[in-house]
Amino acid sequence: MSTNEHPRGSAIYEHWISGAPFTSDSDRTQDVFDPATGASAKRVRLACAADVDAAVESARQAAVTWAETSVTARSRIMFAFRQLLVDHEDELAAVISAEHGKTIDDAKGEVVRGREVVEFACGVPQLLKGEYNDQVSGGIDSHSFRQPLGVVAGITPFNFPIMVPLWMHPIAIATGNTFVLKPSERVPGASDLVARLYQEAGLPDGVFNVVHGDKVAVDRLLEHPDVDAVSFVGSTPIAKYVHEGASRTGKRVQALGGAKNHAVVMPDADLDFAADHIVAAGYGSAGQRCMAISAVVAVGPVADTLVDKIRERTIDLKVGPGTGDGVEMGPVVTAASRDRIVDYVGQGELAGAKVVVDGRDLVVEGHEGGFFVGPTLIDHASTDMSVYTDEIFGPVLTVLRVPTLDAALELINSNPYGNGTAVFTSSGEVARTFQRKVHVGMIGINVPVPVPMAFHSFGGWKDSLFGDHHIHGPEGVRFYTQQKVVTTRWPHVSEDSLAALNFPTAQ
Repeated sequence: MSTNEHPRGSAIYEHWISGAPFTSDSDRTQDVFDPATGASAKRVRLACAADVDAAVESARQAAVTWAETSVTARSRIMFAFRQLLVDHEDELAAVISAEHGKTIDDAKGEVVRGREVVEFACGVPQLLKGEYNDQVSGGIDSHSFRQPLGVVAGITPFNFPIMVPLWMHPIAIATGNTFVLKPSERVPGASDLVARLYQEAGLPDGVFNVVHGDKVAVDRLLEHPDVDAVSFVGSTPIAKYVHEGASRTGKRVQALGGAKNHAVVMPDADLDFAADHIVAAGYGSAGQRCMAISAVVAVGPVADTLVDKIRERTIDLKVGPGTGDGVEMGPVVTAASRDRIVDYVGQGELAGAKVVVDGRDLVVEGHEGGFFVGPTLIDHASTDMSVYTDEIFGPVLTVLRVPTLDAALELINSNPYGNGTAVFTSSGEVARTFQRKVHVGMIGINVPVPVPMAFHSFGGWKDSLFGDHHIHGPEGVRFYTQQKVVTTRWPHVSEDSLAALNFPTAQ
């Protein structure tokens, strides 16, 4: 995808600042493709530093009054916004499918899971309750409460155009912050619509702003002195870059990185159940999920039977445009993504792995220009092959064979990523051992995609997370707020002062 000059007045996504489309001085634009056809469907304007400055200034001005808005009023806006997400679910799903390529049903699922965070944020009066202690010392009480940080920014990936941003801005806004969103320039449409829905819900202008762009916009957000915190989801190299850049300028930062998620299948597992769920978790959204299963760890004698069952299900999958009837898997997001995935499969084959199901040459009739890769199954992989070590981010399942549960745990714990993992078993003892010993942040027991509900927090370990806080849920509230503790005395007029130079202690 190249950037170039593009005449104004054409079909183009503009920034959203201060409650309206923003006229930018930047002439840089980029194609927004329909992955199912390979054709450019629209364009998006890429921000210059001045555009970012305008968005941050709008958010900074709005923060003064928004932070003073009652939690009840903020909660009511969240309730209204939540209902608008319900009313526009079909429209949002259509936009996501058109720009990302995932199926309509998958896109609707994304809208629902993002909306759950809004529902969590609707309870902000309860979430922001502080603590109180009476009579901590003679005539002295103590209480704590939380206040917003100010202006916060979100930098989000292409693979969940609405869900991942919704993991950030509803909680940030409900807790009294203003927000600047930099969505992926590949999938700008959902964020554009969300900005308009927020306005319809009654959110004051400037509280939520959208700046489209690339590295120019990211770097300006990281260095801007009026941005107080940054949330990021994306690849590990960029997560490190964002964490270091934001930390260098004194910002609070949470940066969620890449993943290599393992599904361990034990000899006592229901193999039909496991195969069904592994196929769904590996090929759903064409494998373009940070929680997708990409490595299947077959323990002991189950490997041959398990691979056969996964193969049977893989070859039956219907691949096509996300809007097609009965389509279970759509295209990947760009031609470059398709070419990268195909190359990885070739690398695995050259290294000695067995390609059981080969999706490299898939052509979808009527969509010959689309960015399609068929579901691919690779067996007999080893831990030194790039198909295992690298995050492919495509519809590729790689099978590794180990003799025992201990060997499976050693394999997972040796991997630099620690986002999600799962074990398929009928043994409570195996499940308990696995969940206690595995070095991964999110664990599924017979659940291959263990994304927590909104009232828990999402986040991995090791190279899958940089920063101290996970995203959404209770940790999201803590990330977007800072605590104050107040110690109070109301002395009688006749009371002795008791003031002293020594350090005060309870009396």
